[in-house]
Amino acid sequence: MQVQDYLSKEEIKALTQKSDLKALFELGKTWGTILFTFLVVAWYPSVFTIVPALFILGGKQLACAIIMHDASHRALFRANAVNDWVGNWLGGYWVFSDTQRYRPYHLKHHVNTGTHKDPDLSLTRGYPTTIKSFVRKILRDLAGITGFKTQVGLFYINFGLVEFTAAGVLKKINQTGRSLGQFILTGLRNYAGPLAVHALLLGVLWAFGVAWLFALWVGALLSTYNFSLRIRSMAEHSMVPEPLDNHRNTRTTYARWWEKLLFAPHHVNYHAEHHLLMTVPPYHLPKMHQLLKTRGFYEEGILAQNYVQLIRQAMSGRPRAEKRH
Repeated sequence: MQVQDYLSKEEIKALTQKSDLKALFELGKTWGTILFTFLVVAWYPSVFTIVPALFILGGKQLACAIIMHDASHRALFRANAVNDWVGNWLGGYWVFSDTQRYRPYHLKHHVNTGTHKDPDLSLTRGYPTTIKSFVRKILRDLAGITGFKTQVGLFYINFGLVEFTAAGVLKKINQTGRSLGQFILTGLRNYAGPLAVHALLLGVLWAFGVAWLFALWVGALLSTYNFSLRIRSMAEHSMVPEPLDNHRNTRTTYARWWEKLLFAPHHVNYHAEHHLLMTVPPYHLPKMHQLLKTRGFYEEGILAQNYVQLIRQAMSGRPRAEKRH
């Protein structure tokens, strides 16, 4: 299956055309929502604003990760340098990652989707499972247990003790001949950007007399962000009929407004389209979806009507065996 089976050369050229204005609009949606959320909680701090804010900020932290993802494909802005800068300073640094290390890692996922070489396999396997098991996973996310483990893993990654990964499997790096100075410099270099943006956020909040809101951001990063990430990852590649078939190992999921807020920022829910042609900017994915749908792509491709449907499917029983080579 090739993209040319469904789209003409002219259509591919139009879909892969980047627009700086549309990219700025995408950034504005995420960062405007973050700003508005902070303003609401600062104006009226109560359980009725703080709890929703935790989920909204977790969804927007996922959006930051997706900004990094799109920038790693250089699929936001026309200039590669702008993609790299935005991918870090308005994206990856906010979730303690970066575009330069994420890009080669993520390309392995595209090349090896569904195989044992897929580096993201641990994010998507194990579904469907029992209701009890699924609820336990979500509670671990919301309680911060997953987030704490993630930060420990990031410490090992950033100091060069294990290979970079965005999933849960850590591979040790041989430390033979590595000095203490090299160890420290590696950690300082990898933490510099993330710590800088978080120090900036704390400084701005402090200047406006609401430094306590920083705890809201950190709380979301440790809890609801991992919940949003779990559901988003599960929707994309879990519970697919043919893990090794490029036509049937990636799912597109329609998203209602609140599902976009929590699980599907920047049109990431059009994931089958993204895997079919990964250089298409996120703001063109809905148009690409309509073209593919009218031309029969989804007669075999996988399309879900909403995220709630997939959550129910994920809780429908014990995981089935999947063949991966």
